[in-house]
Parts: sequence; structure tokens; C-alpha cells
Amino acid sequence: MNIQEIFIIAIYGIFSLFALIKGLRQSIIKKNPFGTTEYFFWLGIFAWGDGIIIGPFWFLASLTSFLLKDWNLFLLTVSAFWLVRSFGETIYWLNQQFVKTESNYYQKVMGYRFFKNDSILFIYQIFWQCITVVSIITTIYFAKLWLR
Repeated sequence: MNIQEIFIIAIYGIFSLFALIKGLRQSIIKKNPFGTTEYFFWLGIFAWGDGIIIGPFWFLASLTSFLLKDWNLFLLTVSAFWLVRSFGETIYWLNQQFVKTESNYYQKVMGYRFFKNDSILFIYQIFWQCITVVSIITTIYFAKLWLR
């Protein structure tokens, strides 16, 4: 691995530990597991409770890739993670469109200022479908590279 690859893996590992600590603090001490994060979205951590599970996942994935000195394994892990995460987000936002209870949650999501009604829900659903497609393609590609 070159220095840039090591740096990226280290950043993932360090930020994932920070996300874990912050997620534990927000979830357990401040009783705010559903509070949205602003800085950890690139790790797939959208709410503080996510950090408790996804933080250790990224730390272990980073550590494994670093110890094995395998950049392609790291890329494959990132891609496979986003494949699963984006599929789950697609289902979540699809279901949000049909929730019977009145919710103002969608008024708090990024992008609401452009879509000032519940149309933001299908915008998010379509966005995550696009991420799923990209993740499928990159997962296949990185799996091919890793298996060489």
C-alpha cells in the first residue's frame, strides 16, 4: 500500500472510533440515539445510535485492511457496506411514504428546503436507489480486483 492508501484507512479508523465514542455519549448519556449526525454521513452514520454499531465495524474493517496491507479489500468492504446500507435506506424511505401517523420528520432532513413537502421522501428513496446501483457495480469490480 502507498502512503495515501494508508492515510485513508487510518482516517476511517480514527473517525470510526470517534463516532463510536460520540454515539455512545449521545445515545446513553444524552438520550439522543435518533439525533442526526452532521459529520459522519460518509461512514454511513446518520443518527447517533448508528455510531454504536457502525463505528466498531469501520474500525475493525480498517484495522484488518491495514494489517493485511490490502487496499483492494478495503475498497471492497466500503463498496459492499454501501450496497447493503443504501438498499436499507431505499426501503426506509420507501416505507416513510406510506406511514399512517403524522410525522414532521421529513421537515428536518437535508434537502427539505428544496422540496417543501413530503416529496422529499421519494427524492431520498430515488437517491438511495442510485447509490445502490453504483454500489452493486463497484462491489463487483472491487471483488474482481481483490480475487486476482
